[in-house]
Amino acid sequence: MTAKLKHLAIVSDNYAVEGRFYEALFGLRTFEKSRPESAVAVTDGYLGLNVNPRKSGRQGGLDHFGFEVDDVDEVFARAHKHFPEVQWLKRPSNRPFAGISMHDPAGNVFDLSQRGMANRTDVYVADIERTPRRVSHFQLRTVKPDLLAQFYTELFDLEEIEQTPNNHFHLSDGTVTLVIAPWKITDYEGSGIERPALDHIGFEVESLAQFEADLQAIVNKNHHLAPRPVGAGPEGQARLKLFEGCRYGQKHLADPDGVLIDVSERR
Repeated sequence: MTAKLKHLAIVSDNYAVEGRFYEALFGLRTFEKSRPESAVAVTDGYLGLNVNPRKSGRQGGLDHFGFEVDDVDEVFARAHKHFPEVQWLKRPSNRPFAGISMHDPAGNVFDLSQRGMANRTDVYVADIERTPRRVSHFQLRTVKPDLLAQFYTELFDLEEIEQTPNNHFHLSDGTVTLVIAPWKITDYEGSGIERPALDHIGFEVESLAQFEADLQAIVNKNHHLAPRPVGAGPEGQARLKLFEGCRYGQKHLADPDGVLIDVSERR
C-alpha cells in the first residue's frame, strides 16, 4: 500500500484572507484553474491546503486531512477486517479531493483519493514544484492515541518514526508526519477546554530569521494578514505551554483566523 498525506482543510468565515495569508507568508501556490468563488486551494507542491467558507452549522478551524492511496478497495478491506466499526461515504462530484470520506475509530474524519478518481482536480493533479516553505507535520489530539496509531499504520502503512515517552506517536509517509498526541481534559487547566481534534499545522522553512523578517514586512504592508497572538494573558500562556509540547516547533503563531501554526528551520 502506497499512501500519501496529501490534503489539509480549514473551514473559515474569512477564507479569502486565510488563503492570501498562506500564499504571502509561506509561498504556497494557487492552482491556475482553482475556483475562488467556492474555496481557496493552495499547495506546497506536495500537500494541498483547502480553505473552505464556513456554512451554517459547520465548525470553523482546522477541519480534516486526506490521503492519496493506490487502491481504495485495499483500504476498505483492511478496515473491514481490523476495524469493522469504521464507515465511509462517497462524496459529491464537485469536491476536488474528497472522492471518499472516512473516519477513524475515534470519529476523526479524513478523505481518500485514488489516482484516476473522477473527483481529482485543482492542485491535486497539478505538477507544481515544491515550495521552500512547506508543511512538515500536523497534529491530532485524541483520547485513544495508541488505537489511532495502530489504525493509521495498519490501514495506510505509515511508518512509526518515533514514539516519545509522553505517548505521542509520529507516523510518516516519508514526506509529511502525522503526530498523534493524547488528549486529556486536565491539560487544559487554566485555559479554555478544546475538544479532541486536529490541533495545529507545522511548517518547515529555509531560514527562521528570514521567515521572521518576511512576517514583519507582510504585517507592515497589510495588517489584515497579521497572525493572531498566541500566549496572551494567563489562559493564553497555559494554551501555549500545551502547544509547545510538539517537539518540532521553534516558533509558535496562529493564522488570521486562529488556526495554530508552528514553524521550524529545515535541518
